[in-house]
Amino acid sequence: MTETEAYIAFNLTDRIGNVALSRLEAEYGSAAKAWEMLPGDKRISRSGQDIDIGREIKLAKRYGVEIVTAVDPNYPQILKACARHPLVLYVKGRVSALSERAVAMVGTRKASQYGLDQAYAIGKGLAERQVAVVSGLALGIDAASHQGVLAGKGTAIGVLGSALDKFYPEQNRQLARDIVEAGGAAVSQFPFGRECDTTTFPIRNQVVAALSLGVVAIESPVKSGTLLTCADALDLGRPVMALPGRVDSRFSAGCLDLIADGARMIRNAADICDELGIKVEAEAPAAAAPRPRFSLEESLVMRNVGVEGVSMDKLIGLTRLDAGKVAALCMSLRLQGRLRFLPGNRVALPRED
Repeated sequence: MTETEAYIAFNLTDRIGNVALSRLEAEYGSAAKAWEMLPGDKRISRSGQDIDIGREIKLAKRYGVEIVTAVDPNYPQILKACARHPLVLYVKGRVSALSERAVAMVGTRKASQYGLDQAYAIGKGLAERQVAVVSGLALGIDAASHQGVLAGKGTAIGVLGSALDKFYPEQNRQLARDIVEAGGAAVSQFPFGRECDTTTFPIRNQVVAALSLGVVAIESPVKSGTLLTCADALDLGRPVMALPGRVDSRFSAGCLDLIADGARMIRNAADICDELGIKVEAEAPAAAAPRPRFSLEESLVMRNVGVEGVSMDKLIGLTRLDAGKVAALCMSLRLQGRLRFLPGNRVALPRED
C-alpha cells in the first residue's frame, strides 16, 4: 500500500482526521504502516462496509475525478497549512486552480436582486484582476458570484457539501460544468456516495474559508452558514469583509453586524484587493471590440429580454419559438456573456458595469 492509498483508506473510514493520523504516523512511521496496524473493526466505511480502495479509484476514473491526498505535491499548500485540512480532495477540473490566490464569496441562498447583482459584479471584478473565487456552490449568492467570475473569464472553485457523485444542489449542476470547462474546479472531501446532511455543510464551509486569502459576505441573516464561514476565517487569521445592505432587511442584518464588529466594509472588487494587498498591474488600453454579430433567432430573443428579466415561459410566447429552441439560444447567449440567468427560471440582459 502506498501513502496515497493509505490516506484514501483513512478518509473512507470517516473516523480519523489529520490530527489523529499524524499521531499514528508518528507511532508507526508511515500512514501505510498505521493502516496495517489499525484494528479490523475500525477499517470499515461510514456505511459499515469493508474499505475498498480499488473501487474508489475506479469510480474516480469513471467520473473523470482526480483524487489528491495531503501527501501529494499538488495538494494546495494554503489548505495544508490549516490544522483541520482534509486528508483527501476529490477534484473535478483543474487541480492547480486550488492553489491560485483566491477570495471566498459567501451569502444567503434567498438573496435579493441587489445581492445577486453585487455578487455578480464583484465576482466579475475579481476575475478581471486575476483573483479566483471560492464558494460553496449553493443557490443565491454563491451561484451569482461564480456567474460573474465566468463572465470575467476567471477561475471559479466550488466546494461541495456532498460527494461529487451526489451533487447538491441539482440546480447548479450545469454551473459546475461551466466552471470546470472554464478552467476552474468542483471539489469535495467526501468519498463517493456521501449524501449531504447537516454535518457536511459546516465541514465544507471550513474548506471554503481555508482555500481563500479572505472571506467576503454579500448578504446574510444573523443566523446562517455565511457567518459560520466568516467565523472559520477569523479562526484561521483570514480577513473578513462584508457588503453593506438595507438596514431594514433581515438578509443584510448579518453583514451589518459583521461591519459593526470590525469587518472591512467593501463596495467592489477593488476594495477587496486593497484590503488583501493584492496589486493589480495596469493594462494597456484595449482596442475597441468589434460589434457582436447575432443570428436572427438570437436577435429575436435579445429584443424581448430586458435588464430586469423575463420568464422563460413569457419569452417563448413573445418569440413564438419552441421551448427547446429558446432554452438552447439562451444558454448560447449566456456563454457569450450576452444574457444572465435569474432565479425563478428567468433570463435578463447583462448589467451595466
